[in-house]
Amino acid sequence: MLNCIVARLNLDLGGLTMKALYENHRQQLASIMEIGDMAILFSGKAPKSTADAHYSFLPNKNFFYFTGCTQEHFVLAMVKSEKGLESTLFIEKPDYDIEKWVGRKLTKDAALELSGITDVQYVDGFVSWIARQVYNGKITRLYLDLEKMNWDELDSPASQFAGDFSKRYPFVNMKSLHFILCELRVLKSDEELDQIKRAIDLTKIGIEGILNTLKPNVYEYQLEATFEYHIKMNGAERCSFETIAASGEDGVILHYVENSKPLKDGDLVLLDLGAQYKQYAADISRTFPVNGKFTERQKQIYNIVLKAQQDVIDAMKPGIPFEELNKVCQKSLADSLISIGLIKDFSELSKYYYHGVSHYLGLDVHDIGSRNGLLKEGMVLTVEPGLYIAEESIGIRIEDDVLITETGNVVLSSHIPKSVEEIERLMA
Repeated sequence: MLNCIVARLNLDLGGLTMKALYENHRQQLASIMEIGDMAILFSGKAPKSTADAHYSFLPNKNFFYFTGCTQEHFVLAMVKSEKGLESTLFIEKPDYDIEKWVGRKLTKDAALELSGITDVQYVDGFVSWIARQVYNGKITRLYLDLEKMNWDELDSPASQFAGDFSKRYPFVNMKSLHFILCELRVLKSDEELDQIKRAIDLTKIGIEGILNTLKPNVYEYQLEATFEYHIKMNGAERCSFETIAASGEDGVILHYVENSKPLKDGDLVLLDLGAQYKQYAADISRTFPVNGKFTERQKQIYNIVLKAQQDVIDAMKPGIPFEELNKVCQKSLADSLISIGLIKDFSELSKYYYHGVSHYLGLDVHDIGSRNGLLKEGMVLTVEPGLYIAEESIGIRIEDDVLITETGNVVLSSHIPKSVEEIERLMA
């Protein structure tokens, strides 16, 4: 089935409103479903922190992909019948007493306007609605978003519902929607690309703010705060992930997020950051000299990373295996490190480069999609080679966001400076 999906996605999406885009996403799924299939997605809920406090709510991105809604406790049900796709959106019922404390709920009219779904009901009637659908013979197969990366992950709302549903209706076949969603979401429409590009532009503004702050004795957390201030002042919803501002010896830690120490004169600071705009993410890495000037050694290693990034970008086009990108990166880095005498052969590279060079980007920073297939037009990927030389306190990563086009690629973040000369000129 999945081999047929991409062929069904070759639709002209230009000029759609966002509401029409969500409808188009639902129709793409409908073209894959069979009569009697139902797909259910949950927006999720914020987990409790402690006492009466909860963590900030982040909507399930698959739910958002089909609805445009970002509220808690919503449910989307889509049934394929002889008439076509019948979508029902279940929302929380407005309650004035609760709204006085936590804010207004989305009304039925507002939910319709946002999602384009005409059948909007209240979520407290969801389970009885499901029971009627099964009883009336409308469901022969149920699709749920049952993504689970690790064995010991907490059950998602979809997993919890799957357990309850299977006990009550063991005769209804159940399948995971995750693999279909991977194929759908990995190809971006023009409208989605507009949101990603705006997120990248906001990230550039944030980086420019950092460069105006960056100097010895400034704290890493001040760079983080500066970035968040600038992107939010210009329209970002939030950071797309927790900002990494790793200076000196901590630049070799891939996911360093403490951001707690002062910057030292002569060190590098590795920044891995991104803005989120209308739920779409940017993911950019840059490495800057704290005092505005690279040492000769820092410059040498930096340019090796930069060359590896360009070698990977030059290889990116439709038909290239995803896994080939990291092989290109590894060869480039190894050849360069051998030439300067840091390593003797390829087998030693993993001491200084120990992650992949690319991942998909979209609604999620590490967007869903198979990494075993070929690159296709419409994919957006990061390219992020790095070198981490612990004994020299040098950690360098350079990351850009790249769109695969019909004949090659476009670097969507090419306007964010990254050459040694550009960086030193900007910091002068």
